[in-house]
Amino acid sequence: MFKIATGLFLLAIGAFGVCHLVCHHGTNVVLAAENGTSVLDFKMKDIDGKDVKLKQYKGKVLLVVNVASKCGYTPQYEALQADYAKYKDQGFFVLGFPANNFGAQEPGTETEIKEFCSSKYHVTFPMFAKISVKGTDQDALYSFLTAKETNPDFAGDIKWNFTKFLVDRSGKVVARFEPKVKPDSPDVTAAIEKYLAAK
Repeated sequence: MFKIATGLFLLAIGAFGVCHLVCHHGTNVVLAAENGTSVLDFKMKDIDGKDVKLKQYKGKVLLVVNVASKCGYTPQYEALQADYAKYKDQGFFVLGFPANNFGAQEPGTETEIKEFCSSKYHVTFPMFAKISVKGTDQDALYSFLTAKETNPDFAGDIKWNFTKFLVDRSGKVVARFEPKVKPDSPDVTAAIEKYLAAK
């Protein structure tokens, strides 16, 4: 009888834990936790609609950025491309994730976004399909990046376009830079160089 009661108690505690996650952070946090413990555990669609397993970037340093084409910060594409060109031979990648969450500033289709980025800013770093980075339809990758349960050091809602997460060679988030911080600022480039130097 004691074993049954203990079992039921543990089951109730487990259910409470799941309910806490779902009720307070949304089901995507649970999905993100189930997907893994690293940015590299996720599979995304690229801007051409092809599946990309982020584990292909294992051993690389990544700057994960939610981007938009009609934002005051849109000119940061130029600095993002400059960072990529400067450091790519050392194993650095910018990963751009278009999102329409803020002021409807990314209204276009993937085709339109790709054309805009390549023609205006000559973007050659990997771009991905449009996703949601906050709210009830938040993509699991961004649930992982913003939830305290999965990214305790750099959690918090995405506040606007061009929020930047720096990811080390093992897939761990090691820094976060808010939208106003330019990609070629000393703080960002110093962090990129620090984690590129860590083989």
